[in-house]
Amino acid sequence: MPELKQVIHNEQYLLINLIRQEVGAAQSPYSQVSRLFRHHPEVHFSRPYHAIVDDSIVQLLEREPQWRIASLPKVAILHYGYQPEAIASRDKYNRGVQAMEAFLVEHPDDPYGCSKLGAFYIGLGQLGKGIELLERGLKAEQIDAPVLFELHYHLGNAYTRLKNPPSAKEHYQAAIKQQILPQLKIGAYNNLGNLHFSAGDLTQARTNYETTVKIDPSFAAGYNNLGMTFKGMGLLEEAIRLYQQAIKCQPDYADAHQNLGVAFLKKGKVQQSLSAFGKAIALHEAQNPTEAQRLRQGLQDMGFPVN
Repeated sequence: MPELKQVIHNEQYLLINLIRQEVGAAQSPYSQVSRLFRHHPEVHFSRPYHAIVDDSIVQLLEREPQWRIASLPKVAILHYGYQPEAIASRDKYNRGVQAMEAFLVEHPDDPYGCSKLGAFYIGLGQLGKGIELLERGLKAEQIDAPVLFELHYHLGNAYTRLKNPPSAKEHYQAAIKQQILPQLKIGAYNNLGNLHFSAGDLTQARTNYETTVKIDPSFAAGYNNLGMTFKGMGLLEEAIRLYQQAIKCQPDYADAHQNLGVAFLKKGKVQQSLSAFGKAIALHEAQNPTEAQRLRQGLQDMGFPVN
C-alpha cells in the first residue's frame, strides 16, 4: 500500500487510523481502528474490551501539538471476529458486557463506553437498557465524530427493532452527517434504505442503496437491495443485472441467487430461473436449512422439479 508507506516515513505523524473490513459481519462492513502509531513512551492502550491508544494520543497532543494524525481510506486489515459463528463461539457479547459494565461504574457518562455497552445491550435484545445508555452518551459535552456516529447508528438500530421508523430514520440521518470516512457510513445508508424500502418509498431507497455501492463497489448487499428496489419498480432487466453483480461480488450470497431466480421466473426464463433457485437452495442448505426447505417446497408446489 503506497499511501501507508508514504505516511509511515513522514515523521510528523503520530497515529495512523486504518480501515478494517469486518468480513461476514451482519451490520457495518467496515470499521476504523487506531492500530499503527509511533513508538513513543507516552502512547499506550487503555479502556477495556476494545483497547485503544486514543486517550493517550489526545493527552500527548495537548503537550506536543506538532504531531499529526492520518486516516487512510483503503482497507488495510481483514477481520473475521464479527461473523455470527465467531461471536457465538467466543461469547463475545457477554464478555463485552462484563468489561464495559465495570468500566462505566467508574466512568458513568463516558460517551465511548455508553456507545459500546449500549450496542451490546441492543445486540442481546435489551433495547430499553441500550437506548438509555446511548441517549446518556449523547448528553456528553464533548463527543468525537466517530463516537457520535456510533451513538446515533446504534439508536437507529434500536428504534428499527422497536418498529419506530421515524425515530430510526432520524438517528441514521444524524449518523450520516458526521465527518467520518464514507466507508464507515455504509451500514447507516443501507439500513436507512431498508426503512424507505419497507415504507414503499422506492425512490429514496434507491438513492440510499446507490450511495452504498458508490462508496464501495464491492458491497454485495447494496447491489442485492438495489435489485429488489428495481424489481419493485417493475424494471426486471435492471434488477437481474444487479443481482448478478451482487453474486459476482459474493458468490455464496444465497439471497441474491434466490432473488435472481424470482426475477428470471417473472421474465419467463424458466431454465435460468431453476438454475438460480438450485444454487440458492444449495447455499441455504449450508447457511439456513429452514429457508432451503421452504424454497424447495414452494417450487414443488408450483410444479417445478427440484433436486
